[in-house]
Amino acid sequence: MISRPLVVQRVVWLVLAVLTLFTLAILIFILAFISARGARVITPEFLFSLPERMGKEGGILPTLIATIYIAVVAIVVATPFGVGTAVYLTEYTRESALTRIIRFGADALAGVPSIIFGLFGFILFVIRLKMGWSILAGGLTLAVMILPTIIRTSEEAIRAIPYQLREVSYSLGGTRSQTIMRVVLPNALPGILTGVILGLGRSVAETAAVIFTAGSSLRIPRTILDPGRTMAVHFYILAREGLSMERAYGTAFLLIVVILLINTVAYLLMFRLTRRLK
Repeated sequence: MISRPLVVQRVVWLVLAVLTLFTLAILIFILAFISARGARVITPEFLFSLPERMGKEGGILPTLIATIYIAVVAIVVATPFGVGTAVYLTEYTRESALTRIIRFGADALAGVPSIIFGLFGFILFVIRLKMGWSILAGGLTLAVMILPTIIRTSEEAIRAIPYQLREVSYSLGGTRSQTIMRVVLPNALPGILTGVILGLGRSVAETAAVIFTAGSSLRIPRTILDPGRTMAVHFYILAREGLSMERAYGTAFLLIVVILLINTVAYLLMFRLTRRLK
């Protein structure tokens, strides 16, 4: 006769397996739905030509360039602030009211809707700092938005490093800064990269925060002070205005491919770094 704990274990396993398969089925359905309608649109002309008639015809070259610019600005600004905050919380302070306030603030910011970040960026960067609708204003807004993700993932990655490694470094005469730079951060790098990649993926796919700050110009941005339209915003405008659902699906398919490539490269990089550290 099967014992009761074993029956419960099997039931729990079955429920979890069903939930996992259901989640996987939804993901596959979304990918198949977008791919079936958008893959046939992807041609060299679509990728490397300028849009015409507000996006009804032509390609999406300006949106590709604007997406890269904004994502790079966001990551370059957010990464040092996020990792630096995580190092400060884990290596330079003890648990106190201040650290709890900082963590609570980061968690609270992570739950703020992106449209609020867009309004914040519009008021601060576009109007107050007189940047206007620009790649720089959009990138700085996204940097603020992804900062909590980088802080929390980096902090957990640093906390996971055994304290014995720090003690060995100190016993060999290493200072705290040397220990952090040469022992802690290299070993925590895979976890830190996870947070950076999550932030990068969110930057590429963001719409509400960007449309308020970077604008929706279909011209190729030549500097970070020019306005630009990202692929996510381009998809939103094409679908909302009904300009061209075919090209909207093509843009969505390309956006999914870019995000999948980013995650694939990130996981391969983390795998190599982890194996090298071991």
